[in-house]
Amino acid sequence: MRCEICGQPIEEGKSKKTKIDGSIMEVCSDCSKFGIIQKEPPKPKNILNKSKGSGINRTGKKTRTPRPMYSLDEPTEELVEDFQSIVREGREKKGFSREELGEKIYEKVSVINRIESGKMVPDIKLAKKLERILNITLIEKISDMELEDFKNISSGGPTLGDIVKIKKK
Repeated sequence: MRCEICGQPIEEGKSKKTKIDGSIMEVCSDCSKFGIIQKEPPKPKNILNKSKGSGINRTGKKTRTPRPMYSLDEPTEELVEDFQSIVREGREKKGFSREELGEKIYEKVSVINRIESGKMVPDIKLAKKLERILNITLIEKISDMELEDFKNISSGGPTLGDIVKIKKK
């Protein structure tokens, strides 16, 4: 692991979580003096859950089902980049006016206008309605590999120390 400020290698377990200008970073002991060292959160006590994912096996040991590799708050679906032209072309191919399309998906004409002009980005629910009625593709799946690529970008790239100069008080 490398310090997020100076880029120096840090031994496993020797990094310190430090809050510097509102951001919590993993830094070396030298750079930790530029902020406030954060304490580790308390570890949860062992409480036997009666939830569906845990139980007790024949040997009396607690069992758990593995958790997914991705967090529930990370998106797994994404809107395509050129959604406005895809919606307009799909509507024109079907021969719908903006008013007719609005009636079919139970939305106002102004919403259709703003989507086609690019002034509004439809949420996933609205995009799925448009996909179904116009027979187009607006939502693409984000693969787990792409999510992992984003997470690992910082491991070998430049650090803050490469970019900024640290003011000494």
